[in-house]
Amino acid sequence: MAEAKAPAYDSSTWFGRTLNWIDDRFPMTVLWKTQVAEYYAPKTMNFWYFFGSLALLALVIQIVTGIFLTMHYKPDADQAFASVEYIMREVPWGWLIRYMHSTGASAFFIVVYLHMFRALLYGSHRKPRELTWIFGCLIFLCLMAEAFFGYLLPWGQMSYWGAQVIVNLFGAIPLIGEDLAIWIRGDYVISDATLNRFFAMHVIAIPLVLVGLIVAHLIALHETGSNNPQGIEIKNHKDENGIPLDGIPFHPYYTVKDIFGAMVFLLVFAIIMFFAPEMGGYFLEYNNFIPADPLKTPAHIAPVWYFTPYYSILRATTDSIMPVMAFAVAALAVMTILRVRSARLKGAVAVGALVVIAGFFTLDAKVWGVVFMGVSVLIFLALPWLDQAPVKSIRYRGPLYKTALALFVVAFAVLGYLGVLAPTPGRTLVAQIGMLVYFAFFFLMPWYSRWDSHKPVPERVSK
Repeated sequence: MAEAKAPAYDSSTWFGRTLNWIDDRFPMTVLWKTQVAEYYAPKTMNFWYFFGSLALLALVIQIVTGIFLTMHYKPDADQAFASVEYIMREVPWGWLIRYMHSTGASAFFIVVYLHMFRALLYGSHRKPRELTWIFGCLIFLCLMAEAFFGYLLPWGQMSYWGAQVIVNLFGAIPLIGEDLAIWIRGDYVISDATLNRFFAMHVIAIPLVLVGLIVAHLIALHETGSNNPQGIEIKNHKDENGIPLDGIPFHPYYTVKDIFGAMVFLLVFAIIMFFAPEMGGYFLEYNNFIPADPLKTPAHIAPVWYFTPYYSILRATTDSIMPVMAFAVAALAVMTILRVRSARLKGAVAVGALVVIAGFFTLDAKVWGVVFMGVSVLIFLALPWLDQAPVKSIRYRGPLYKTALALFVVAFAVLGYLGVLAPTPGRTLVAQIGMLVYFAFFFLMPWYSRWDSHKPVPERVSK
């Protein structure tokens, strides 16, 4: 017979007996110990490590407020806008729930972008955390889809026409574009059918996938262990009990630290929500307070701020940039051919480059705009293999990577700002330069990350 398991809690109290009863049927205590109380994290994690837990907090805020909003929202083209107004004006505390949800969407992207930037700083995408990074990138893609589907639901002018522009982009894809756009809309135009399917995706389908990916992300993280600002694996140095010498239990040390970070986050969140929920039109646009009118196009259509860097790349892709992109692809192909040894791979690179360059001058620039916009997001998935540096943390990297990362951040910010403005020839030129810098950060990384100088990495984690 199997040996009886010793009770984890005091059986003399009803509370202890209840916990023991649960433990006998569900590994509650085991999960608590392995995932929190006895999960050893590096002792030097700084404030950059707040943003993972803050992203989880933002998700909880969005789910809870979303549930309350769906109690009163009507996914009907004739009633959607009025139901949002009803929530804001008639439902008790409805305005608070709506502003929490709208502010939470922007807050979610802010903490996710900062979370991803921390990975670029300290090499959290590097071995052995490639799968953790991939799950994180898939979470980011799902978050973008969730935000896009939810953006149409208020049925305001910018919601309607923003969705019209984005869905029409799929129509630029050769051969399947028109059919794909109709399939996404469920109609030939943005209509009640589109609103209903976007509502279903926003409320049910994408959140289920998102939660599953977050669970996978956390499981993968706890399997490999957390990174630290020095990029040193604490699992390489353990005591006789198998405990990392440079690690401390996540609870209570980092749970308390994360609670402090959550308090600061919620304070800033509350200030924005109560005093500037529209954030000057960046969180809630003026045009979205006007009912959707298919017969009246706004003077300037732009997505929400967290999509604008990629929207700028789309708009910057014009006929004038094609020769520059062709030269860049040719130069990248030559550098790749000189680096690889396999003759077959060299031939494949040469043929692929020629096909792409020919496509630059035969296909419409709008098609390449959609391609570049997609690549600008999906390229993050390849980051663990593009980064060839012998060290992980920026503390030990040389000037090439630091300069490249700084230029990338500036280009990302400039592209984001230009995306909310109406295009002009001067702004388009600046956006094209920003796009080239953006792509150069990734596609040249295999070279500058190897050429870069680096400092010796210590054996053990230290301040």
